[in-house]
Amino acid sequence: MKGPAVSRPFFSQVLAELGRVVWPSRQQLFSESVSVILMVAMSAAAVAASNRLFSWISNRVFLG
Repeated sequence: MKGPAVSRPFFSQVLAELGRVVWPSRQQLFSESVSVILMVAMSAAAVAASNRLFSWISNRVFLG
C-alpha cells in the first residue's frame, strides 16, 4: 500500500510563499521577544497575586 500522495506543486508553492514572507530583523525579533517575556511575567505575577489574595480571604472566611 502506498503512502499519502503529495504532489510536487505543493512544495514549490510552499517555497514560493516562504519567499514572500517578510522576516523580522534581529533587533525587531529581540525587542518583541523581550516584550512577550515581560508581558507573560506580568500576567503570571497578576495571577499569583490574585491567587494569594483569594486564598487569604478564603482562609479568613472558612478557617476563622
